Parts: sequence; structure tokens; C-alpha cells
Amino acid sequence: MGILVCFIKKYNIIILAFLILSGFNIHAQNKEFHVKYIDEEIKIDGFFNEKIWNNVLPAKDFWQHFPADSVQSETQTEIKMLYDKKYLYVGIKVFSEGKDYIVPSLRRDFRARGNDNISLMFDTFNDGSNAFFFGTNPYGVEREALISGGGSGTNGFTTSWDTKWESKTKIFDSFYISEMKIPFSSFKFKEGEIKWRFNSYRFDTQNNEWSTWMPIPQNQLIFNLAFMGDMIFEKPLGKSKTPIAIIPYAKAVFSNDFENNINENNFELGGDAKIPIGNSMNLDLTINPDFSQVEVDAQVVNLTRFEISLPEKRQFFIDNSDLFADFGNRNAANPFFSRRIGIASDLDGNTIENQIYAGLRLSGKLNNNLRLGVLNIQTAEDKENEIPSNNNTVIAVQQKLFSRSNIGFIFVNRQVTNDRDFVLEEEKYNRVVGLDYNLATEDNKWIGKYYLHKSFTPESGNSDFSSGGFLEYNSRSFKTRMGTTYVGEDFKSDLGYIRRTDIFRIDPRVEVLFYPDDSKINTNTFSLKGSSIWSPELNFMNTDYVIDLEWNVKLQNQTSFEIALNTRYTYLFDDFDPTGTEEGIPLPGETGYNYSKIDFSYNSDLRKPFSFSARVDAGQFFNGHKYSFTSDFRLRIQPYFTASIRTNYNYIELPQPHPSASIWLIGPKFEFTFTKNLFWSTFVQYSSQLENLGINSRLQWRFKPLSDLFIVYNDNYFSTPFAPRNRALIIKFSYWINI
Repeated sequence: MGILVCFIKKYNIIILAFLILSGFNIHAQNKEFHVKYIDEEIKIDGFFNEKIWNNVLPAKDFWQHFPADSVQSETQTEIKMLYDKKYLYVGIKVFSEGKDYIVPSLRRDFRARGNDNISLMFDTFNDGSNAFFFGTNPYGVEREALISGGGSGTNGFTTSWDTKWESKTKIFDSFYISEMKIPFSSFKFKEGEIKWRFNSYRFDTQNNEWSTWMPIPQNQLIFNLAFMGDMIFEKPLGKSKTPIAIIPYAKAVFSNDFENNINENNFELGGDAKIPIGNSMNLDLTINPDFSQVEVDAQVVNLTRFEISLPEKRQFFIDNSDLFADFGNRNAANPFFSRRIGIASDLDGNTIENQIYAGLRLSGKLNNNLRLGVLNIQTAEDKENEIPSNNNTVIAVQQKLFSRSNIGFIFVNRQVTNDRDFVLEEEKYNRVVGLDYNLATEDNKWIGKYYLHKSFTPESGNSDFSSGGFLEYNSRSFKTRMGTTYVGEDFKSDLGYIRRTDIFRIDPRVEVLFYPDDSKINTNTFSLKGSSIWSPELNFMNTDYVIDLEWNVKLQNQTSFEIALNTRYTYLFDDFDPTGTEEGIPLPGETGYNYSKIDFSYNSDLRKPFSFSARVDAGQFFNGHKYSFTSDFRLRIQPYFTASIRTNYNYIELPQPHPSASIWLIGPKFEFTFTKNLFWSTFVQYSSQLENLGINSRLQWRFKPLSDLFIVYNDNYFSTPFAPRNRALIIKFSYWINI
């Protein structure tokens, strides 16, 4: 153990020095445009009828991001902005070759790829870390999101965030016009500010082009916040008064549990409140929250020994979610994972809902450089399943350093609030304190993280630390990364996601990118990735390693394919049956396994009415073989109907006396968007691994902005033998009231 401590200390000093020194960087040339102050009213109708629009110089000269990133866009976009005391007005003229636009759906918060759209990003605190996002398409369908983590990854793009704003779009012969009216109350910003950082990106399907106002290299994500220009306000911004929002709900539930022969009819009331504190902080309150309208999770096939992490979709946890969730290692040792709250296990180990009585969440900016987040939620007692009532608290503080880096502190506490006989001493509380340093240089060539966390649990051992970090260099043609993770055997976070303990892992990665000239190929990427895990408590015994060699090709028509070779080693400490066969003889523990495979994947052009992705892999699996096929077929009849069917098939062949198995996961999904306010989706999922056939059908009517009527039908069946499991009809009404 002493060797490990010395190694971690040495590593900490080296990586921390690299991270801090890399925080200093000089950015490329900037662009700017001016936002004119007005007193007159602007009618949002998709026409530039007001004369004042003629007196505004636009943000223009967009640059290609795809298929090239060194030339100006062939079809340009012009953006003009005006503002008064209450609203920011945006007028966008989007030029095109014709009217053959792709708009798959009328549903709000659409995905950008595979359709025409224009998107705006506002970094209101000029920190390069967080931004407000608004977008629309030629049919006037709106979307909004929050961008966090500097836009360096898709985890920082949160479309679950909602706010009230207005837009109108009109299509003309060689362009379309979008007008937006966004209340300043939708943003958080400092009073008296005269400059926001800004960028915009556009997807043009007819010209097969992605473009941005501020040029962004192809090796960076198109919504990366390192590459932004400036929007200069004519007069300093005043104090924007965000209204208090009250969002009550009423819900009726009619359910039938066939397995336990229980019929229930319930009526529930609850609601949320959003209370602004100054221009930059927000207090969210919830009483008896309900998340029945949240889209059902997509099931996954799990052939590992570990838990799968699924994304958070509940609105209460979304705003400033990065402030709480981006600590530690998201995939291995995350001290706070909000999906832990409101979910528990019954006496048989099945996942069940654990009622939330009430909660509050204070989050936002104390000043331009300091963010604060406080979360407190009380969950209910369930005596039947021996689940005590718990108080769950998270406190997070984040201080900006240098241009786009920050240092953060987190405190997580789960505390039993009633002493019951079924509560063991080691279950009475669990606490985690941690410190993280996040690096992002101005040009985003260097990014990284370093963290050190400690947990506190009754009767815990001394190996209750988690530490790690990574440093990544990302240029247009070369990318390299080195990361490490240490999770002590006694480290525990009841409100976090800890994949496994007693590990020390390194994760090296090298990628080389080529951009052929005058070719159908847009990008060739060759990568070598590795991961190796040792057990500190077992004299650093090597328990796992993975080596991946990959070749990825992206074509000019947006199709792509990849070929990968994979070899790995796994040491099983305990007996394990990857097939999950009931009463099957598992693979023996205390044994190491070497196995390799090859896989091929293909993604077709999303612009086509019919598109698909598929992946095939074959090779060794522990001491046997595995053959897998995964596909996702998609059909678009725009803009009213989309259908998809996701299939995952695994055939596992193990030597006698171990079981072999065929494992299926099939998930057809159908979506109708009758209007911009009326949607109906049905998601069917069959899992042979879970022996379940599930149907989730949801009708949503948005009768006013952010006010909805949901009718949700859930039905689940045992698949072997086929029999009904449980069924529920849920009717929920929610109404957004501004005070």
C-alpha cells in the first residue's frame, strides 16, 4: 500500500503541474458584431418588416466545419440582433440552394444531425465553460439546451432544459428567415455587462455542409465553447427580473400488478417552483415530484459483471447539472449521480421507486468566476422493503482559473433520518468530500482533470480514497491522452456511480487523423487505445487489460465505417455466468482469461429518408466465443412520422459444462408529431435477458408554453412463459404559472 501512496503522490505532482501550466494559452483572432438598443416593438412574424433591421450590421462570413474547415461556407448565413429592456431580438437569414429541406419531425428539442437547422450559443459570463443554446429549423420547430464543460463532450449538451421564448420562421425561394424573441429572464448574466461571447452553427443538408460563424477545426465538436466571438451591446444590460415560476401538477394512476394480484387507483398532487435570486442564481423547489412523463430508458444488454450508468432525464436535476455531476471520473468513480435519488432496491434486489417527499436546489453564479450549487432532498421510508428515510445533500463550489479552467469542491452526504432495527451501523450515513481541477485552454488543444476524493462511512477501512486524472492534447491531425484512476477498496459513495473498487487503472490513447485531398473520403482516423487495471490490495496483481486498434473512415457524403481489432484479459475473482442462464454452471472464479475479437461498424447518411447503422463483431469470449449483431434502422416520413427499430443479438458459445445462449434485445419505436404541440410516441422493448416485453406509449399535448397534458400507458409481460406482469395508465396535467 505504501508503494501505491508514493506513486499517486508522484503522479499527482506531475499531472497537476502539467494541468496548471497548460492553463495559460493565447487564443486565435476574434470576431465581433454589435447589438443595437431599441425602444420600438418588434413583431415576430418571419419578415424583416421593421426598418430598424436595415440599420443593423449582421454577423456574417460563416466558415465551413464540414466537409472542410479552412474555407468559407458556400451557402452563407446572416444574423442580426436588437434588444430592449426585456427582450433580445434575433433575425436570421439562412441562404440555401432551394426549398428541399429535411425536417424529420415537428417535435421540440430535435437532434441537429440529419436535418436543416440554425443554432445560437450565448456565453453570458464570458467564461468559455457554460452557455445558453437556442435553435430552430426551416419549419420553425424550436429547441433549447444548456451547454457545460466547455462543450468538450456530448455529456455537456443538455436538451432537457426548458424556458419560454418565441420564434417564427418563413421559407422563401433561396433562403428562410427566422425571427426570435428571447426574454432576458431566460438567461443568467451580470447586471451592467456590455459583452457576451457568441457563436452560431448551421446544418445545410442540400449543400451537404456544416458551418459556423467563428471557425472551428474539424477535430473539435461544433458546439465547443473555446471558439466564440463577441456580441457587443450598445448600452450596458440592466437587471433582468426573472419571474417566479410555479408549476403544479395533478396525476391519476390506474395500475394492475398481475404478479402480486394488486389493483391500485391513485390520485396525486405536487409541483415545482423556480425562484430567481438576483440575475445569476436560481432556487428550485419540489414537493412530491413526479417523473412519470419522462421518456422510458432504452434497455441495454449487459454482459459484464458491473452496473450500467444511464443518463438523467428528470427536469428537476437538469439546470446547472454539471456543477453537481462533473466531479471525479464519470465512468468509474463519480461521487454524485442524481439517478440514485428516488430509486432503491427491494428485499429481492429489484429496482423500485423510492418516493421523494421534497427537495430544493440552489445553483448559479455568485459572481463572474464563482459558482455555487446546493441540493437537499428528503426521501420516504419503506418499511416493507426495509428502506429507511434518507436526507440527501450535495454542496458544490466551482472557482474559475485562468481562461477556461476551474477548481471545484464537492461535499456529498446521505444520512438516515430515522433509526430502525433493519438499518445496519455501516448504512447509517455515507459522506464524500472532494477537490477537482479541470483544465481547458483557450484553444482547447489541452484539456484535463485532476481529482482527489475521500469517503466517510461507519466502520470503514483506511483505503477510502479515490484519485485520478487525465491530460489530453488535441490538434487537427494528432490526438493523445493519458489518464489514470485509483479507487480504494473502502471508497464508497451511496449517491455516486462507482463501477468497482480496489483498482489502479491507466488509459493511454493515441489518434492520428488524415484529410485526403480530392477524395470521397473526408477523414481517416487511426487510433490505438489501451486500458490496464491492477489491484493494489493484491500486490498490484494485473486483473484486466484491453488493447484496441481502430481504423475509422468518414466519407464526404456523411457515411462512415470502422474496423477494430480488440484483445483483452480478464481475471475473474468470483464465479460468473455471462449468459445469465438460470441454474447454469458459471465460469470458475480465480481464473484469468485471454480473448480477442474483430468488429466492423457502418453508419449511413442520416439525410436519406431511410438510414441505418450496424455493427458486427466476432471472436473469442472468455474461454468460448461470441458473435454479435447490433443495428438501428430508421424511417422518416417528414415531418409527421418517424420509425426506428433497434436490434441487439448476441450468441455466446461456451464449452461444456457451461451454458451457451442467444440473447435478444429488440426495440421498435414510433413517433407521430401531428403539430408542434401534439406528439405521440410508442416504444416497445423485448429483452430475452430480462425475460420482459415492455410497451410505453405516451401522448403529449403542450397546450401552452411549458404546460402539458400527458397520457402514458405502460404494459409489461413475462416473455417465458408469456403472461401479463404489470400495467398502468397515467394521466398527468402540469401548468406553468409565472408570478
